[in-house]
Amino acid sequence: MSLLRFLGIGSDTAPGSPDEAETATVRRIAAQLERMPADDARYLAAFAYVLARVAHADLHFAEEETDAMHDLVREHAELSEGEAELAVEIAKSQARLLGGTENYVVTREFKSLSTRGQRAKLLDCLYAVAAADGEISAEESAEILLVAEELGFTRAEANGVRARYRDQLSVLRKDD
Repeated sequence: MSLLRFLGIGSDTAPGSPDEAETATVRRIAAQLERMPADDARYLAAFAYVLARVAHADLHFAEEETDAMHDLVREHAELSEGEAELAVEIAKSQARLLGGTENYVVTREFKSLSTRGQRAKLLDCLYAVAAADGEISAEESAEILLVAEELGFTRAEANGVRARYRDQLSVLRKDD
């Protein structure tokens, strides 16, 4: 099933085609959240995945980043602790396994499911997750700027959010 068909926009694609796998990340997370309306589950799945995308930009999930992701997912979806943990763990697993191929697709899906205000909130959450371990790495910062662009924000808008996290940016820290 293609991502577009999963969202109800669909076109027919051949089984095994690149579009066949596009929906796998969001579908796996959303299936675990069956009690939620389908649109809400897809929104949350994409939200959790994009958080994981940034947290894993430096190829490592710090414990503090995972904790921040749990808190944000739980807050945004009013989930139980167990449900939030499950959503985050699935998102992390998918980011590890499929990040290179799923990143743009899932971010584009989040954009289509969200308002500009929700996208702005996600952008702030991305910096909060990256900063959770006390430092935003250059890789995380670059990934956030890429996500911001994919979400339709200008570089100036993204830098406005980034400025609030200035003290955690590794590129601006002086060696002690």
